[in-house]
Amino acid sequence: MAALRLGTRGSKLALTQAGLVRDALARSVPALAAPDAIEIVVIKTTGDAIQDRPLSEAGGKGLFVKEIEEAMLGHRIDIAVHSMKDMPTAQPAGLLIAAFLAREDARDVLIAGDVKRIADLKQGAVVGTSALRRRAQLLHRRPDLKIVTLRGNVDTRLRKREAGEVEATILALAGLKRLGLEQVGAAIPEDEMLPAVGQGAICIECRADDAQTRGWLAAIDHGPTATCVKAEHAMLSVLDGSCRTPIAGHAVLTDGVIHLRGLIAKPDGSELIATERRGGFADAETLGRDAGHELLRRGGPGFLST
Repeated sequence: MAALRLGTRGSKLALTQAGLVRDALARSVPALAAPDAIEIVVIKTTGDAIQDRPLSEAGGKGLFVKEIEEAMLGHRIDIAVHSMKDMPTAQPAGLLIAAFLAREDARDVLIAGDVKRIADLKQGAVVGTSALRRRAQLLHRRPDLKIVTLRGNVDTRLRKREAGEVEATILALAGLKRLGLEQVGAAIPEDEMLPAVGQGAICIECRADDAQTRGWLAAIDHGPTATCVKAEHAMLSVLDGSCRTPIAGHAVLTDGVIHLRGLIAKPDGSELIATERRGGFADAETLGRDAGHELLRRGGPGFLST
């Protein structure tokens, strides 16, 4: 029997990310070095089953993690590998995020054939995305664009654009790089499209009372990524971020200094409020909360519910 059962969604990207975690553990933990020491268990989630509408209409964040967390609480798996941007701001009682892999490039990518910049999309171009954050930032810069819902995995979205269903789409660079597709499209500067909180980060969740597994995961935890995501999630928790609200946030850590950028927007892009914070890495959570409170204050009552 495998020493560790790793739960994941079944998409090509999710399985690739699970493989990165398996390989990191095999390299760092002697007890998990044997080829059959880690078993990958595929779990279908509600988010995978819903393809006909934006996830914000189906219950928002957590749709890609709920069934996986239930399997962990039921001891059917020992750890779960998630994209951090899919994670709610709090974990269920008995579970915790125990480790992060080193973060991949967090930027978004514009995929629009020969067009490499949002500014160069033709007037009224049809852009496919299901993310309210991307929609709001696109419309803030280009109110003429026609935004349509585009769901599905990376291959599906690329195929729909190739088929002409939309003229452009936007995907996370991290996922494209992990799938060996980094040559597709052009990265969008963060001052034009601030990434989602947690974007580019892979997190590993386990049971809080599983000391052995927590010890194994500590061996692969990337501290700088954990610190940056802590700042972003502190901001998100103040804003009570769900999939129904356009919120973006990204922190980078350079020479012990955190630089956090955050924003909130109206879904139609008509208003966008941005802020930033700099401080020591030990203050990650405080910086994030402070940024979140500023955005709440400047947005005023009702900004995040419309």
